[in-house]
Amino acid sequence: MKLYYILTAFLVVTIVNAQDKLPYQLYNPKGKKTTYKKLLKAAEGADVVLFGEHHDNSINHWLELELTKDLSEKKELIMGAEMVEADNQDELDQYLKGEIDQKAFDTVARLWNNHKTDYKPLVDFAKDNNIPFIATNIPRRYASMVYRKGFGVLDTLSVQEKEWIAPLPIAYDATLPGYVKMLEMMGGHGGENLPKAQAVKDATMGYFIAQNLQEGKVFVHYNGTYHSDNFEGINWYLKREKPGVKIITIAAVSQANVSKLEEEHLQKADFILVIDEDMTKTY
Repeated sequence: MKLYYILTAFLVVTIVNAQDKLPYQLYNPKGKKTTYKKLLKAAEGADVVLFGEHHDNSINHWLELELTKDLSEKKELIMGAEMVEADNQDELDQYLKGEIDQKAFDTVARLWNNHKTDYKPLVDFAKDNNIPFIATNIPRRYASMVYRKGFGVLDTLSVQEKEWIAPLPIAYDATLPGYVKMLEMMGGHGGENLPKAQAVKDATMGYFIAQNLQEGKVFVHYNGTYHSDNFEGINWYLKREKPGVKIITIAAVSQANVSKLEEEHLQKADFILVIDEDMTKTY
């Protein structure tokens, strides 16, 4: 009789779990389910957290803010993002200090169209808690120049302009799988300069993260997942700058079924955030 009750209870739990509709699930690199608690613990022990996102995904943005809030209760933070370009650091600092309001910030800085819904909550959390927020990305006009003319065009920039990018010459490994895959996905369109334009963004973000690291603090960085997937991109450049830095990477993927990690996403990051493909998009 006791065995009967045990089996019945197991069956009930199995049915209930099967009926749960979960918007996301975390996995480790081997595809085993893991927990938010373990993610938070790992982030607490890191120097840098590279939080890869899909820019239009509401779950991504919600979890970024939640992790940042919870981590701030355990460690001092520095925050930074791809979504604000390095030459807008002064304007960002003015906003953080309360010297300009959101309307003025929108006017003087090149903010993304979804800033208000997706990134303002992060910036405002930094503002409200006196946390530094670093604009890490290369000004897009310089990445566009690289796409058109290659790395050499960066030598033509002024001394002032060069302060907003990684130091020249830009290190580059064309054989890194992420850059190779980018060319394959585009069917060769854009030529060899396409991954170089991506690389100069990765290099600049890695450089500004490295320049702003502080002992005992965790730098939480928000970036498109492709910039840190497979431990490449920003991760590769950051480790060139700071070989001993401890980095935790989070990759975002979208699947029809979040209950099992698809094989193509294995080993993509330390934590792989699988989000239901029907999740509401912010734009």
